[in-house]
Amino acid sequence: MDEEKQQDNLDIVWNKDTMQKEKEQRFREHIRDKEQERNEQYNKYVNEVTPKPDSVGDCIKAFITGGCICVYGQVLMELLKKFNVAEKNIPLWTTILLILTSVLLTGLNIYPRITTWGGAGSLVPITGFANSVAAPAIEYKKEGQVFGVGAKIFTIAGPVILYGILCSWICGLIYWVLHTFGLIQI
Repeated sequence: MDEEKQQDNLDIVWNKDTMQKEKEQRFREHIRDKEQERNEQYNKYVNEVTPKPDSVGDCIKAFITGGCICVYGQVLMELLKKFNVAEKNIPLWTTILLILTSVLLTGLNIYPRITTWGGAGSLVPITGFANSVAAPAIEYKKEGQVFGVGAKIFTIAGPVILYGILCSWICGLIYWVLHTFGLIQI
């Protein structure tokens, strides 16, 4: 009789455990179904509100923007020739004036609008690089000269400068080794 009672008690405990596990399983399935439904609704919403890219239009805008920057650079070169700047100094002064123009337009909040419209066409020339240095400096000036401007000025352009210097150093080292062993002539 005791064995039967123990077996009945074990059966009751086993049934409770089984029922609890089934209940937990149904709950997990319910949560999984709700998450899947929510994810489907979210993906549908994202597809509705995400603008569809116009690659051809974006390329044309980038071409126009980059072309205008290049034309501006050429106009600067011609003006410098008219002002009798030495021929060897014209590219230097053109670069300086392009950078100055970019920094001024960034400070006046005009260059970001140009970039929004023209995309990569405004980012590829040296004016885009100047903008990437000036924009963080302007944005973080409220935090002070050291922790604001000093710490954030090269957040975008810093890696470009770093890798540019590193690559030029490696190329120079390779050139020096090849020249030292007579594999290339100067």
